[in-house]
Amino acid sequence: MRRGSQTLRELRDELRITSEQLEFIEGEAQEKEMRAMVAETADAALEHHEAQKNLEAIQKYHRHLVSSIAEHEIRQDQLLDKLES
Repeated sequence: MRRGSQTLRELRDELRITSEQLEFIEGEAQEKEMRAMVAETADAALEHHEAQKNLEAIQKYHRHLVSSIAEHEIRQDQLLDKLES
């Protein structure tokens, strides 16, 4: 039970950090998209493509963390239910 609580705390901390990173990377990707549209150069398009790939990767990790937290909370609730029975 303690280990599960510690893991849940660590996942929540990681989610908080990842959420901050996600916000920054989203802004960066939007900026590079705008630059690519205005500049219409291959370099700007490549920068936008790379920023979009980074954004998709962090979004995927963010979803993974949210899912992991939900799973741990369910397991923790189940353990508490067993203890109360």
